[in-house]
Amino acid sequence: MGQLIKLQDYISRYEQDVYRYPSQFVRLKHQQWEKLKAAYLAGELQNLFAGKEESDIEDDWIYQPKQALFTKVKGLFKKDRELENQYEIEGSSHQDDNIFSLHIPNSPDSMEDLKQTYLNQLLRFQMKWASSTLHEKSVIDPAFYLDERLRFFLQRFPDTFLVLYKPVFLLKNAPVEVEVILLSPTDAWCITFLEAEEDAAFVGTNERFWLKRHHRYGDKKVLNPMLALNRMEKIVTQVFTLYEVNLPIKKVILSRNGYIDYPLVPFDTLLLDKRSFPEWFQRMRNLSSPLKHLQLKAAQALLDYCDTASNRRLEWDVDADGGEDLIDR
Repeated sequence: MGQLIKLQDYISRYEQDVYRYPSQFVRLKHQQWEKLKAAYLAGELQNLFAGKEESDIEDDWIYQPKQALFTKVKGLFKKDRELENQYEIEGSSHQDDNIFSLHIPNSPDSMEDLKQTYLNQLLRFQMKWASSTLHEKSVIDPAFYLDERLRFFLQRFPDTFLVLYKPVFLLKNAPVEVEVILLSPTDAWCITFLEAEEDAAFVGTNERFWLKRHHRYGDKKVLNPMLALNRMEKIVTQVFTLYEVNLPIKKVILSRNGYIDYPLVPFDTLLLDKRSFPEWFQRMRNLSSPLKHLQLKAAQALLDYCDTASNRRLEWDVDADGGEDLIDR
């Protein structure tokens, strides 16, 4: 399951400590799955959620009770960063008994159904990590929960793959949104999609537009995907150069349900269509390498140049008794 470290311009807790959260996510994911699987095999699945509201399960897994929080941090906001690290480390350990926001109204028919349910619910948890921190949060566009392409990266790739999905880079005070940057332990993949109807064929040129052909819908011009891909690769290259990151950068035009015909394709660009995609995808899924330091360094460099829009959590402005402003603005 790929890890969503940046979603558009939403605040992400990976921005705070990219060297800790990826390994923590992998550990907690496996721990919770083993606990869930054991309960299923023992016929005690529903006991895991007895007496708990869905929102309580989700928040408990990430945070400690608010009363304990304010007791611990009141009057100590000069050390916000240190407290946040301590708080979240303790919170993750303390809440291992909970299963994210998982809700199973009926017993799954099989272990495979249970696993898919788990992955679907885990997607919500990933969204939370990619849109909130202890102090701040961003409002997610509901469309992202139904985004098939985002789900593809988060549910079909290994845990050691880090995903920046439609990140917004702030370059010379100008926001620039790109498509997908996938950081594997060995490479940085800049990916742009070129997908339409099933079996659509795309004819590439060096002009501004390509031609899409389909047996039912006829011909139509589409914007040359190389324009966006080259812009994305240029941004990643500049950031990596600035931070001295020597991770290979690869460019991909991806069409999982169609075909691409581009005889003049540059040597540094990979065309993945219905014919070549399955082999590449299987190779990515079989990559067993653990998280690498260089990969995390690359992630930190990119996150440093991403734009972020968020609001401060209300609970950090009001104490547990309800009223006293604890934040020195």
